[in-house]
Amino acid sequence: MSERTLVSQLQSREDGPVRVSGWVETVRDQKKVQFVILRDETGAVQLVNPATREIDENADAAASAALALTETISELSTGTFLTVTGALKHDERVKLGGVEIKVAALEIAASALPETPIAPDSGLDKRMDWRFIDLRQRRNNLIFRVQTTLEHAMRTYWIERDYIEIHTPKLMASPSESRAELFEVPYFEEKTAYLAQSPQHFKQMAQAAGFGKVFEIADAFRADPSFTSRHATEFTSVDAEISWIDSHEDVATMQEELLHYALAAVRDKHGDEIAELFGIDVVVPTLPFPRIPLAEARDIVAQTGYVNPRTDGDLDPESERRVSAHVRETFGHQFVFVTDYDAGIRPFYHMRDPETGLTKSYDLLFQGVEITTGAQREHRVEVLEAQALEKGLELEGLAHYLDFFRYGVPPHGGFGMGLARVLMLLLGQESIREVTFLFRGPTRLAP
Repeated sequence: MSERTLVSQLQSREDGPVRVSGWVETVRDQKKVQFVILRDETGAVQLVNPATREIDENADAAASAALALTETISELSTGTFLTVTGALKHDERVKLGGVEIKVAALEIAASALPETPIAPDSGLDKRMDWRFIDLRQRRNNLIFRVQTTLEHAMRTYWIERDYIEIHTPKLMASPSESRAELFEVPYFEEKTAYLAQSPQHFKQMAQAAGFGKVFEIADAFRADPSFTSRHATEFTSVDAEISWIDSHEDVATMQEELLHYALAAVRDKHGDEIAELFGIDVVVPTLPFPRIPLAEARDIVAQTGYVNPRTDGDLDPESERRVSAHVRETFGHQFVFVTDYDAGIRPFYHMRDPETGLTKSYDLLFQGVEITTGAQREHRVEVLEAQALEKGLELEGLAHYLDFFRYGVPPHGGFGMGLARVLMLLLGQESIREVTFLFRGPTRLAP
């Protein structure tokens, strides 16, 4: 019998021969019986073997094989990958899934060293050093199943609404926003390339190309020496851009619908397991999300007695938490759009309201943490040039970008959202390191 059965499929199978493969989670080597918990990518199952501790010199081949199997199980170390064939039996007394497998044969694919370098309660940095072992935990496996469902749901939302998925280059000849926080990469013939901070310029190029509605889920890079729980030097950015909008409100409406759809998919598929392993009920947000202008948000923070230390007028992390707390108390909502940002704290390509001078933009806060910046973009080339110069940027370095607008671009806007931040907040984790497959930060380039 060569077909492998996943652990998640065992409950639906009838009693009888079965073959499973995975890694050893625990071994209980008792005098008369041996128990092994075998885990694969879908769950864990109990293996049982009646122990044969000794045989006489005239024992037959079956007895010799039983002794060899007992000795092999006694020597198994945690993390050893193996394949087991045996007899599946349903037994409601078995706490782990109500099934067990009586071992007939065991084939070791790869043995593990006897001493595991980390434990589930090891510190975060230590666990990151041995991330491939850390990820074997059931709850960590669930994180990336949730991530898969979240991304799939977002793609489904967009594709069902006729968006085009694009893949923008991550090597750029010039910065996408500014030269701050840029990684420089030596390129051919003594040239310098830059790792893309975002797909911003290329999303806008797609509008000039007449694509209408686009999205991308891909890596982005920031040479930001931050050591906070929500920053990374390489991260997954979720981006969308749409044409023919009236204001940034059209972008915000699309994003709140997207998140409502995606979080409903996560709740429906993983809600029970998330509650079991993380102690969190997945809440699907009601529509629409609350909106609060930045000036009002500043007043809310001031009324709590907190003085925002930022000198540029933007909200610092503590202010974001206080605004979100106000929204929870007032609206019973975990999301809030903070809108109408001052031009001085926004990129040059954000459109400005001609009456107020404020940008047509927003930040989206989720449980007190910013996860998104969105805006209507300025599509008039002469205004773009003036705003770039105002920000101290050189037009020569933006030549390719500005060319997009010299041949016609419809009114458009979009957003960029940090995937790891969404996962961190959704699952109640304290750091994006916990929900990133392999984290990259100022002091971490390995494994």
